[in-house]
Amino acid sequence: MPIYEYACQECGHEFEFLLRGDEKPACPACNSGRLTRNLSVPAAHSASSRKSSCPARDACGMPHCSGGSCDMAQWM
Repeated sequence: MPIYEYACQECGHEFEFLLRGDEKPACPACNSGRLTRNLSVPAAHSASSRKSSCPARDACGMPHCSGGSCDMAQWM
């Protein structure tokens, strides 16, 4: 079930909608069905980021962090 971003052509309200089956989204502000689906930009993590995404990095002492996918992160 994808989440889409919409802009209402009537009032300009922007919102997200979880599309289930054959549902037709409507603007929650004015109830209009005249909508434009916007292009969503996915979140991405950069390898060049200096901040660690792993909360356990300092506690585990490993010189090369696996990015939070290790078992140590669940205990932090």
